[in-house]
Amino acid sequence: MNPTRGQMLSEMGIAPIWRLRDQKAAAFIAEDSSQATPPTPPVVVDLPRPTIRTAVCANVADLDWEQLEQCMATCHACELAAHRRQVVPGVGDRKAEWLFIGEGPGAEEDAKGEPFVGQAGKLLDNMLAAIGLQRDEKVYIANAVKCRPPGNRTPEADEIATCNPFLLRQIDLLSPRLIVLLGRSAAHAILHEERGTLASLRGKRFECKGIPVVVTYHPAYLLRNLPEKVKVWEDLLFARQLMEGTKAPSLF
Repeated sequence: MNPTRGQMLSEMGIAPIWRLRDQKAAAFIAEDSSQATPPTPPVVVDLPRPTIRTAVCANVADLDWEQLEQCMATCHACELAAHRRQVVPGVGDRKAEWLFIGEGPGAEEDAKGEPFVGQAGKLLDNMLAAIGLQRDEKVYIANAVKCRPPGNRTPEADEIATCNPFLLRQIDLLSPRLIVLLGRSAAHAILHEERGTLASLRGKRFECKGIPVVVTYHPAYLLRNLPEKVKVWEDLLFARQLMEGTKAPSLF
């Protein structure tokens, strides 16, 4: 007989189990979930910033939205441009309070020209809904690199560095209140942290341009490791706590 999710979490040592009242949150994690661990006190961590290679447009920091997207569309500063169908700049509210940054476009994103479509995109939508958000309202979604890496591989360090001026300009134009980094490549792009594990970066308050930053797992990783959704729920509560300046809501 196959174990239930509650039994699986119990076997992992994640207990006691509570039933969520919030239907939107239940759409992200299972109907039965563990009690979220209270977030650790915020820790502001300053990390060294490496030299960033300039992209094809020398004046990226001065561009408006339309100019920036045109610059991305014509960029051939790294080898990723040779494999793309189209550039995937980002999507969402340009007056967003929340900025979610992922890794890079996959095959479906490369075809559609929009980040986070397919199964990973549906899971991200559930993550947003769990904290009362949706991708077109107060939310902008971008990636560390704007072109699809061949075979959907992880972007390399030099590719992330080449695309970094685009991402930093998006942050300047958006001026969000909070940034959520989804996965290692996003953490590398914003925090320039290559050695730390995601586990070591979770639960901490970083900063980029004076904006609070939190780190969690990428939705594609969660599709392969469903029990980790409980940890992401904790990270989302921590992010919402930082945004609202309130205690995390009760899960029971």
